[in-house]
Amino acid sequence: MRETQDIARLRLLLVEPKARGLGIGARLVDEALRFAREARYRQVTLWTQSVLTAARRIYERTGFKRVHQQTHDTFGKELVGETWELDLRSQ
Repeated sequence: MRETQDIARLRLLLVEPKARGLGIGARLVDEALRFAREARYRQVTLWTQSVLTAARRIYERTGFKRVHQQTHDTFGKELVGETWELDLRSQ
């Protein structure tokens, strides 16, 4: 979704448990980034949780950098939320 004129936000990436480990998450991220580039966004941002290690590996391999982390209890237990960003101009 559009965050600003230059920044896209990846809002939700969900792969059903039985389909995990098949590369679908990475393909979804690649497709989202292809769309963002074609739409001429300069940056993509997302928010995730530190416990989502497989997703975080995908983001890191794709070039995203963690820029902020903060403890929260939004989902009923203490978690560490993380903001990640990818500068599309440097790729």
